[in-house]
Amino acid sequence: MTRSADHATASTATLTVDDSRPELLSLTIAGRLDLAGATALWQTACALIEQRRPRQLLLMATDIDYCDGTGIGLLVEMERQTLRHGGSFKLDGLRDEFAKLREQFELSELAELPSSRPEPCCLPEATGMAVAKTWHALRALVAFTGELSVAMLAALRRPQSIRWRDVWLIAEKAGADALPIVALLSFLVGLIMAFQAAIPMRQFGTEIYVANLIGLATLRELGPLMTAIILAGRSASAFAAEIGTMKVNEEIDALTTMGLNPVPFLVVTRVLAALFVTPLLTLFADLFGLAGGSVVLLSLNYPLVTYIHQVQSAVSMGDCLGGLAKSLVFGIIIAAIGCLHGLRAGSGASAVGDAATRAVVSGIVLIVIGDGIFSVLYYYLGI
Repeated sequence: MTRSADHATASTATLTVDDSRPELLSLTIAGRLDLAGATALWQTACALIEQRRPRQLLLMATDIDYCDGTGIGLLVEMERQTLRHGGSFKLDGLRDEFAKLREQFELSELAELPSSRPEPCCLPEATGMAVAKTWHALRALVAFTGELSVAMLAALRRPQSIRWRDVWLIAEKAGADALPIVALLSFLVGLIMAFQAAIPMRQFGTEIYVANLIGLATLRELGPLMTAIILAGRSASAFAAEIGTMKVNEEIDALTTMGLNPVPFLVVTRVLAALFVTPLLTLFADLFGLAGGSVVLLSLNYPLVTYIHQVQSAVSMGDCLGGLAKSLVFGIIIAAIGCLHGLRAGSGASAVGDAATRAVVSGIVLIVIGDGIFSVLYYYLGI
């Protein structure tokens, strides 16, 4: 029985099967085992071995005229399939120049290729791995916080050492370019909250107090929090991706080789930029959030001046300053956590994406934790 593959080119490979002996399967390959020839015979040869599962496989390679890496791959796969089913494999007649290429493979490792799916582990092992991973992440965070604090103090002592042009450029990308999305989301959140609050207040005829709710909630909580979450998804991921790409391309190693510490050189500029733009974006978020609430009050036939006076009577300068204080801390968290995960990026095609994902998740978690700490602090201080 002969199975052959012919192509438009001169490449022709044939596979001849001799199954006269039940326990011995004899195969003869002839022709050119290049990309075209080996590909044509690959499925046929593997299916034949899978179907017969011979105890002994004798592969005659005397008539192979040409064999490249693809052809060697076919021979190796045939041997692997035979050994996997418990049979023995013998290759006879392969030319010396082709045999040297085949010797590069470790035949003892061909019986079973490692599975691409990781082996499942038990619950205690998974728990221990998660705890160890969390512990290492916390240690890295504490070490990075200390290093960043030292770098920031050194920059404050010597402002001329700061690369101010990069600071303003990053501030433009992270701040001015983020203004439309911050304004839009803040306006919509203020609008939605006002409509939702007007429903129960209408039962008591106190729709005017929607202005009080929107004013307090926006200035103290929603303005800083919405701005921080938007920047965490937008700027923290960008910082992590940018520095992570530099890490993958070994540019961080090049900076270290040249005697430049990556933290003062890359991280300080981004932290300063975020420190400048986050309070400004928070002010715009407050303004547009109040504007969204005013639309609802206007639709309920309240004049705009009444809404403004009601907001002024409900909120104070302390409420606004308290929200801005939050935004300063949130800006530092956003920039620092993005740079940290960028510097900790691994190697490989997915390293940058993983770093950006971890930066966004970690940034949002730390922002919420920080907001909770501020809430407790303001409660006890009576602010």
